[in-house]
Amino acid sequence: MDSLVRRAFDRLGARYLTAVLAVQVVVVMGVVLGGVGVLTLYEPMSAGEFLRILAVAEGFVLVESAFALWLASSLLRPVREWLAGDRGHDATVRAWRALAELPIAFLRRWKLVPPLVTIPPVAIYATVELGLPAYSVLVILAGAFVVLSYGAILRFFTTELAMRPVLEEVGRTLPEDFTIGRGGVPLRVKLLTTLPIINVITGVLVAGLSADGRAGVTSLGVDVLVAVAVAATISLELTLLLSRAILGPVDDLRDATERIRGGDLSARVPVLAADETGRLAQSFNRMAAGLEERERLREALGTFVDPDVADRLMRDGTLLGEEVEVSILFLDIRDFTAYAERSSAREVVTRLNDFYERVVPVLRKHGGHANRFIGDGLLGVFGAPERLAAHADHAVAAALEIAAIVRERYGDDLRIGIGVNSGPVLAGTVGGGGRLDFTVIGDPVNTAARVEEATRQTDDEILITQATRTLLSHEECEFEERPSATLKGKTEKVRLYAPVADARASTAPGPRERELASG
Repeated sequence: MDSLVRRAFDRLGARYLTAVLAVQVVVVMGVVLGGVGVLTLYEPMSAGEFLRILAVAEGFVLVESAFALWLASSLLRPVREWLAGDRGHDATVRAWRALAELPIAFLRRWKLVPPLVTIPPVAIYATVELGLPAYSVLVILAGAFVVLSYGAILRFFTTELAMRPVLEEVGRTLPEDFTIGRGGVPLRVKLLTTLPIINVITGVLVAGLSADGRAGVTSLGVDVLVAVAVAATISLELTLLLSRAILGPVDDLRDATERIRGGDLSARVPVLAADETGRLAQSFNRMAAGLEERERLREALGTFVDPDVADRLMRDGTLLGEEVEVSILFLDIRDFTAYAERSSAREVVTRLNDFYERVVPVLRKHGGHANRFIGDGLLGVFGAPERLAAHADHAVAAALEIAAIVRERYGDDLRIGIGVNSGPVLAGTVGGGGRLDFTVIGDPVNTAARVEEATRQTDDEILITQATRTLLSHEECEFEERPSATLKGKTEKVRLYAPVADARASTAPGPRERELASG
């Protein structure tokens, strides 16, 4: 059935809504035919009487359906606008809600029309046509209400089924922050109303078929009362048990899903049956276990790889090489080899860890990441793998703050050199034998390392290249030009700049903070 309505929607497009409403009219007319047929099970009538009663009933239903079509069309107006091309945020939400809430929205507005406008005239006409006592009008009304309830349920669920492909189409463009709301009918209500009504109509039909057309209209009233009594007692009890068997696992899934959404990946649901609900619970638990394992992998990977890079690798897998404009920050601890020679291995590792615990967060704060630790050195990247606007500003701000932190924490016990350079590099994952690393390759990387080496000759903590200074949109401090240097591996001299002697990391917001504040 799902594939059938899907093919119909694909073929008809925007005309599908009109076709669905037309089918609903046919469904209603079929229910009316069945209702008159039920009457023949209790009250004998000629073919002419049957046709005249049927004609009157169908006539009233056609008039009612004309107004019902107008109401349904007005409820579906947001959907027609969406199908016509209005695919904005609000338009998509309105279209989805109109579709999802159509069955109940229609019933809420139309529920009084059939019992007050359509059924009474038909009941009166049938009583007169068949020459029945006046009280028969009430009996026929009772039977008609049973048929009406069945028709309402049939219309409700056929509409839900028919609108499913349209809902799927609209749902593909729903915004991520969309909430379903409470406009639909809860599954519990569907079960507790549908099953008893089905039992009532079934009981009336069985009783009528057993009467061989000789029971009389009075028996119809009695059978309706008995069927309703059974549905409200024995049948309702079984319906409650069935609804609990179905809705209990659904409630468990809903609660566990909320826990997952809140970050509790340990959430699981009990597998309570060997049916579809049990298999669904088992599938959910496997999914949750997979998410938990993925989170453990991400945390483990983030211990050895920058968390931003780890997230990108977990999301996209291997990153193919691509050329990207970045700024490189190369940092090295001066005279650390001599310190390592006179210190124990534990002291060396402790000093390095303490140093990096202070430096790495600064890189992240300014939008960069520690791409590589090289003994007592560090390679920081700004602009890859995630693009970063004004990467040069971010790199320079990070360098200034790192220098200030090192001076404050270590004083003269530990001195550093930082070289910053900008330019195009090749960024991606490289490696083999089951091991990959994200890295940046290119002349700007080598130049940044050589610029850091030059700080030893100029006795500066920080040096930046002309390539980086040209890209600065906001200078965090004043810079003094140093003599151009011929760096190892370079044929041309490179212009270098150092912060003025009293430059310190500003307490004012850096470029990263300014971006977040303005965004």
